[in-house]
Amino acid sequence: MAKYMLQVSYTAEGAKGLIKEGAAARREYISGYIASLGGTLEAFYFCFGEHDVLVIADLPGNTEAATASLAVSASGSAHTITHVLLTPEEIDAASSGMGGFRAAGT
Repeated sequence: MAKYMLQVSYTAEGAKGLIKEGAAARREYISGYIASLGGTLEAFYFCFGEHDVLVIADLPGNTEAATASLAVSASGSAHTITHVLLTPEEIDAASSGMGGFRAAGT
């Protein structure tokens, strides 16, 4: 499983739907939706600022993350930015395999 963070920004229509449905009910729905993609919801938080919701989920892979992002965007109720999250150990493994890379012009 890979870990992803989705930053979600509601449209006016999406905010109206959230108010009608309730925040806890929305979290429960998203948990079930992520489970339907073969994943698990790790965290779901509302926040102030540019984004309204932060979701952290374990998903089988990029295809499932793209499915979730596309479904949200296609609904017209929100916009998403999806990030792949990496552990420190994954970065250590990546940095050990950099080989003979050199910057352009050096």
